[in-house]
Amino acid sequence: MITSVLVANRGEIACRIFRTCRELGIRTIAVHSDADGNALHARVADEAVRLPGAAPAETYLRGDLIVKAALAAGADAVHPGYGFLSENAGFARAVTDAGLVWIGPPASAIEAMASKTRAKELMGIEPLKDVTEADLPVLVKAAAGGGGRGMRIVRRLEELDAALEGARAEAASAFGDGEVFVEPYVEHGRHVEVQILADAHGTVWALGTRDCSLQRRHQKVIEEAPAPGLGAGLERELHALAVRAARAVSYVGAGTVEFLVADGRAHFLEMNTRLQVEHPVTEEVFGLDLVAEQIRVAEGHPLAGEPPRARGHAIEARLYAEDPARDWAPQTGTLHRLAVPDGVRLDTGYTDGDTIGVHYDPMLAKVVAYAPTRAEALRKLAGALERAAVHGPVTNRDLLVRSLRHEEFTAARMDTGFYDRHLAALTAPAPDPYAPLAAALADAHGRSRFGGWRNVPSGPQVKRYRMAGEEHEVRYRHTRQGYEVEGAGVRVVHAGPHLVVLDLDGVRRRYEVARYGADAGGDDVHVNGDRLTALPRFPDPTAQHAPGSLLAPMPGTVVRIAEGLITGSSVEAGEPIVWLEAMKMQHVIAAPATGVLTELPVTPGQQVTVGTLLAVVEQTDLEGARGTARATTDDGQPEGDR
Repeated sequence: MITSVLVANRGEIACRIFRTCRELGIRTIAVHSDADGNALHARVADEAVRLPGAAPAETYLRGDLIVKAALAAGADAVHPGYGFLSENAGFARAVTDAGLVWIGPPASAIEAMASKTRAKELMGIEPLKDVTEADLPVLVKAAAGGGGRGMRIVRRLEELDAALEGARAEAASAFGDGEVFVEPYVEHGRHVEVQILADAHGTVWALGTRDCSLQRRHQKVIEEAPAPGLGAGLERELHALAVRAARAVSYVGAGTVEFLVADGRAHFLEMNTRLQVEHPVTEEVFGLDLVAEQIRVAEGHPLAGEPPRARGHAIEARLYAEDPARDWAPQTGTLHRLAVPDGVRLDTGYTDGDTIGVHYDPMLAKVVAYAPTRAEALRKLAGALERAAVHGPVTNRDLLVRSLRHEEFTAARMDTGFYDRHLAALTAPAPDPYAPLAAALADAHGRSRFGGWRNVPSGPQVKRYRMAGEEHEVRYRHTRQGYEVEGAGVRVVHAGPHLVVLDLDGVRRRYEVARYGADAGGDDVHVNGDRLTALPRFPDPTAQHAPGSLLAPMPGTVVRIAEGLITGSSVEAGEPIVWLEAMKMQHVIAAPATGVLTELPVTPGQQVTVGTLLAVVEQTDLEGARGTARATTDDGQPEGDR
């Protein structure tokens, strides 16, 4: 019987596994990089072992160090979570060779299925060898790992070599394996998968279907179970194919078989030999704890002959620290507050005050709603996200709410091209016009001052904020009767440091206000669901950059500079200059115009923050340089267009 488990992972999945272990009375052991020394998963575990370094290649991808940590801490078993080494057969063998229990499938099954090329061969599918124009579009894909890393869509033959190179680099960084392959790209299909659970006694469960079609950068954003509108015949076919894949490799444990569904046909993609990020929706629908089942299977217990029956519907949304309106640029900083209403499930690796760094995936949490019907689950999840307090860096929260309420999604007519078609509309700014007023009044009440009101009329107080990319100015007076607001046509019912109530044409509206910064009245302001930045009365004259300056659109590491580029080099508009790696994804910073490179102050390996000057291109063509960097994928396509 397993009495202690080391989780060879971090963040949300480590915390989720620890939760089940605590319920089972199992001692928990975390590993952490130096960057994660104060991370939530390291704090909640019974014990934690340091992995020196920060980058994944130095820490979470070092199987030898993790096995050593498990032995040093006296662990009985190792759970790999997802990502990192979860589909690494060599790591699985190292764990069992050390006398530890591996909470996962046999190394032989991982070896057969973790390489997507070998998995396709087992299913009778050959990857493309010699790509021609007739094969386009194609998808370059990492053979190991998942989560959208190491993927590139190629629509023109001349882009193939660059896509292969970029995918190899990204896959090697994320999974320690740079093998890639090419397959046909099925456009406008649905991404549907089947959850598998198998024991060592020959029983294989197919636990329904999940739809994961809403994706960005080939990484899932919203998932649900069961997949709607498949029809009984197609669902039976998917179950049969998934069971066939599991039996083909004598699978044991939890796994997922993924398909693209188009024109009523199922196209096999891969088998993920691990727990999936989206496993909670299956848990909610089947009333199971899949981590507990994994542990029971690893202990040798048999599954029941038949799985439990599914009931109801569950939907999961992944909350990311990223800006969808800026090519999904990842964000860093302090997560001041994360809270969701009661009635939904929150799986997270962060708590209030934690720092979101540059080294790892920007997912903050998974929010899951369960209800008897799909429509009720949609309404429940959208409402919970809308009312959630997410204070800190920019997130995709508003995008999630709008996606869940989009007509195409509510009617279950979505496919993997959903965000390609609708991203602009889904990210169009729609802030509350009264949020700046609420922020100003809360700030006024929260700051001590002498007097309060005067008999002698004075000029109005003026506060300026930036919200959704635009500046807003608020003018108000504090009088004997309360606050008078210039030009707003509203009545102030109540103004406190954290709550403002406004009367808008007879309708009272509440505004909850939170301020963060060096003092209680810092410049990072959150009003209900809107994020504002308090602006100084006078702009900083030093905050200027030369025309043609390329500024880092996200925090990250400079991993590469275009070969041969030096100060004085000529560059063409759109020509790659700098490659940034941020949160396990690589981004290309390209020249905004044709010109001469006059500054190149960064070097490979350098850490940069948002707004760091990367280069300056002095324009020589007739069109004006924009003066901002544009992050693209390695094949030259903006990430938001992928």
